[in-house]
Amino acid sequence: MNQNHLSTLLAVLDEGSFEGAADALHITPSAVSQRIKALESDMGRVLIRRTSPVAATDAGEILAQAARRMALLQAETDVALERSIARVPLSVAINADSLATWFSSVFAEVAGWNHVTLQLRIEDEAHSLTLLRRGDCLGAVTTEPNPVAGCDVRDLGVMRYRAVAAPQLKAAYTTDSGIDWAEMPVLRYGPNDALQENDWRGRLPERPRERRVSQIPSSEAFLEAARTGLGWAFVSEIQGQELLDSGELVLLDDSVVDVPLYWQHWRLQSAMLQDLTNSVVAAAAKYLR
Repeated sequence: MNQNHLSTLLAVLDEGSFEGAADALHITPSAVSQRIKALESDMGRVLIRRTSPVAATDAGEILAQAARRMALLQAETDVALERSIARVPLSVAINADSLATWFSSVFAEVAGWNHVTLQLRIEDEAHSLTLLRRGDCLGAVTTEPNPVAGCDVRDLGVMRYRAVAAPQLKAAYTTDSGIDWAEMPVLRYGPNDALQENDWRGRLPERPRERRVSQIPSSEAFLEAARTGLGWAFVSEIQGQELLDSGELVLLDDSVVDVPLYWQHWRLQSAMLQDLTNSVVAAAAKYLR
């Protein structure tokens, strides 16, 4: 397989289009198209779905995984031989709550590694394995304890969530019989926010025809929306404890939801990937239950 063709395949998948890949590789879109066609001809099958954004076919995902492994090993070899290279890219899928809290400890450690860059993809912890399985990342923070084929898994600990709201919101929707869960506005991070959805279903026997749901796709803004009373929410203890202590948020009940987190990464003889794994596990040990 031609290394330039493989690099072009990864660029197309990472950038989401042939034009974006052309800009990243400093070549023309026509050259990108020719390389992909040549690679597909060599492999005897279609590798890229020409959608917007583009997507890999099943064969393309397999080839992308192999290409990323080769790229990482090549980059590490270049570093060991003291060649001039731009970076060793370590791509990671991670949920927004982890990124906003405990994972930031990894940054300081990685900052001391020569020739290394982090490429983070924010994805719900229940869906990050999709990126790992497709070969879009080397490692992922996930809720899945069973390793993807070709991957190893490490237990990180538990992130605990509590149902909270601004005091004025809780007061406005509390009756003699308790909290009116059907009417009280609610927050969710995004369409894949299974934590919020599953708990909410358990509180009400039937789904109301209308719900006041605000979608806030930012961990920091999500917390601020809860603080200002836009809706009630499940917030991690790590992130919300300071506001609970100050009284700007209050607990809605005594229930807790514990979300176990795991680190899955490719089973690859890579010093950089092992260092990243050690750093992630150590950071999680400081903050998670």
